[in-house]
Formats: sequence, structure tokens, C-alpha cells
Amino acid sequence: MTSILVADDDAAIRTVLNQALSRAGHDVRVTSNVETLWRWVSAGEGDLVITDVVMPDGNAFDLLPRIRKARPDLPVVAMSAQNTFMTAIRASEVGAYEYLPKPFDLTELVNIVGRALSEPKASQKETASAEAPDALPLIGRSAAMQEIYRLLARMMQTDLTVMISGESGTGKELVARALHEYGRRRKGPFVAINMAAIPRDLIESELFGHEKGAFTGAQARSFGRFEQAEGGTLFLDEIGDMPMEAQTRLLRVLQQGEYTTVGGRTPIRTDVRIVAATNKDPRTLIDQGLFREDLFYRLNVVPLRLPPLRERAEDIPDLVRHFFARAEQEGLQPKRIGSEGLNSLKNYRWPGNVRELENLVRRLAALYPQDEISAEIIEQELRAAGALRASQSEALPEETTLTQAVEQHLQRYFTQFGDQLPPAGLYQRVLADVEQPLLIAALTATGGNQLKAADLLGLNRNTLRKKIRDYGINIYRGAG
Repeated sequence: MTSILVADDDAAIRTVLNQALSRAGHDVRVTSNVETLWRWVSAGEGDLVITDVVMPDGNAFDLLPRIRKARPDLPVVAMSAQNTFMTAIRASEVGAYEYLPKPFDLTELVNIVGRALSEPKASQKETASAEAPDALPLIGRSAAMQEIYRLLARMMQTDLTVMISGESGTGKELVARALHEYGRRRKGPFVAINMAAIPRDLIESELFGHEKGAFTGAQARSFGRFEQAEGGTLFLDEIGDMPMEAQTRLLRVLQQGEYTTVGGRTPIRTDVRIVAATNKDPRTLIDQGLFREDLFYRLNVVPLRLPPLRERAEDIPDLVRHFFARAEQEGLQPKRIGSEGLNSLKNYRWPGNVRELENLVRRLAALYPQDEISAEIIEQELRAAGALRASQSEALPEETTLTQAVEQHLQRYFTQFGDQLPPAGLYQRVLADVEQPLLIAALTATGGNQLKAADLLGLNRNTLRKKIRDYGINIYRGAG
């Protein structure tokens, strides 16, 4: 019979675990303190440890390195009510077999125990070196975010390729940076490239570099993102927008670990971890013939879905405090939102996700002088955001093509004037009716980024800026 050691200062948790694990066929010993747990472990007792992190006489994270040194094959499951991203990372760093946030699912815990006891005994995990960024990269204590933290903690010390999916504004690049900055490649570079922001005919050159004279305008040897990311992490954002030709070359890199520059002949070996992200459904793209299925399986080794903010509304108070604190660091006055205002934020749908919430909080911090932002102000801001989206939807319905929109506008004018010719300037009037909502749609899709919107529309950036001024378009551009 296997022996399990349980340490938790909560008597109810000790009782529940004792009963559940005993029913599962294990011999269970329970204690309320770190000292007794260490005495048992150092005496060679127990085949597995389940321990709370914070107890009256010590912290289990301080004990785990001693356990690993004395008994490297003893699996330890850590539990904590301090269920933040950093707790999950710390558990991984000190060698916990698994981390569970409280309250935990009892069936899941029993399954974890069974898995840990059935696996071949392994020596110590590789731990992360001590240096790690001080800033908290991810915010939220919801069950959805706890799953993200646990998965990230498992992936930190591996080089497995990760595919992050999620709506725009959910924080895909933030997660990719966390994988890098808290993983074993942290001393290498983190290089990001957004496929949607680069002209399609330049993507291969951007990724793999090019030789002098490889194409018109290639006046010198250029290093690509793979070379820039050597020894580190390459983040391929909006991977669904990668052209087929570049997909084929990327697949070859993932299969063979080498590539050639555009115009080059000598293969270059590469040591880069790939993290990809998309806000589209790759399987739909595969069905449409726009994405290679074999490349998808190469990238989707570890799938990670980021939930939209509406699925974790309980995280909004923590996020608001975090964004207000960041605004305060930038020189703005301290702000807070009362319970009624927070309820309004929780009930909003957040189509722009965390990015939209951050933009709102920064706007509140910058524009309103009062220390506590009232619920009325929150409602006013949310109504304005909803009105903007409604006007955009009304101006250019999602399923209406540009050709149909022009036909509708022309029909409206000729219906209005009957057999009489419409007044002069019809071209400009129809153009304005179609162009303005198109510009708004492009700016909204790119989060107000004028450079990306110009690329998307095929316009010069200065031309886009002039049109924005002429039409009086005002879309807030937030961070990220």
C-alpha cells in the first residue's frame, strides 16, 4: 500500500483528503505543520507528499528544495489559496510535481496522485535559474486563468512548440513573453513578428533574411527573425495570415531544424523555440485551403486557449487595480472604482477583451479628476463604446460587400431624386458614404493602430491620417 503525507493547517481539508485518499486505497498520514512533514520525509516515510504552501510554522516552497535534495524521487503536490501566476511559477521552480489552486477539485487531485505514483521515478526536474522578471505578467484568479497558469508552469522548462489561440485583445503576446521570460531560454532574445502587419511578399525575407541582390532593393545582407531569435524564442503572431509559400518554408524549419536565406544556398542550423498565436480557427483555414494541415500539427504540439474577458469577469477588479497602478507609475493620480462601477464593468460584454478594459481604465485615469470613478461615469463610457460599435455596424453591415454597399447607396440616391439627375458631386458623396465606415472598420480591427490599418487598406500612412482628419474619425489607440 502506498503512503501519502498530507500537510495543511486547515482541519477540514485534512479530513477530506484523508477520507478521499483512504477510499482510493492509500495509507494517509496528516499534519498541520511543516516541521512534522519534514521529520517524516527525512525519515524516509511516504511515497508522495501533498502540502499547503503557507502554514503557521513555515512555507512549503522553502521546504521543497530540501525535499528534492534529500529525496529527489519523491513527488510533491503543492496547494495554495494564493492562486496567482507567480505561485504556479514558483511551484514549478522549486520542483513541485503539480500545483493546485484552492479550492481544488477532489477528483482531479486523486487522479493527479494516481498519475504521480504510477509514473517511473524520475530524478530532479531542471529548475529555473534564480533570475526572473519582477513584474507580474498575468492577472486573474478565476478558474479559467488558473488552468492557464498551471499549463504555463509545465511548459516553462521545455522547448515544446505552443499554439496560443484567443480573440484579439486577450493577451496572446503577453503569454508568449511569459513563456520566454520565465523559461530556460530567458537569457536569449524574444523576437515577435506579426504576420498580418507585413506585406505578403516580404514575409519570407522577414523570417529568414536575404542575401545581397536576392531581389530588387536587396542592397545588403539582411538578418531574418530566426537569426535574431537564435537561442531564444520566436513569437509568430497571427500565424493564420502567413502565405502558403512561407508556410512551406516554416514547415521545413520545424522538420529539419534548418533553413536558407532568400537568395542563399547554404543551410543555416537554428536553435529557436517557436510560439505561435492566432485569433482565427486554424481548422477552418485548413478546410478553406488557406493553411497547411501538416504545419498546424507541428505548431499545435501544446494548444493553449486564452479565454475572452467575458468568460472571466471575476478577474475584472484585479485587472482594474493593476491598470490603475500602472497609470499611477506613469504620473497620473491614484484612482479607484466603487462596487457599483465594478458591477457595471462585470456585466459588459468586452468585445475588445482585456485590451479594451485597459484602454478604458487608462482613459478614466487621464480624463477624470475625482479619486473614485462613479458608476455613472462608467455607464457613460460603456454606452459611448457601444454606440460607436452600433454606428459602425449600421454604416457597413458585416455581411455586406463593398460592391453591394455602393449599389445600395446608388439606389438610395436615385430613389430619392426619381427621374431627376442627382445633384453634382455624386461620386464624392457615395465615396464618403462607403469610405468612412471602411476606414472605421480597419481602425477598429487593428485596435486604432494607423500603421497597421494603412497596410491593411493598402494606403500610405499619411493619406490615411488625412482621411481620418477629414472625416473626424476618433478611435482611441490604447497600449498593446
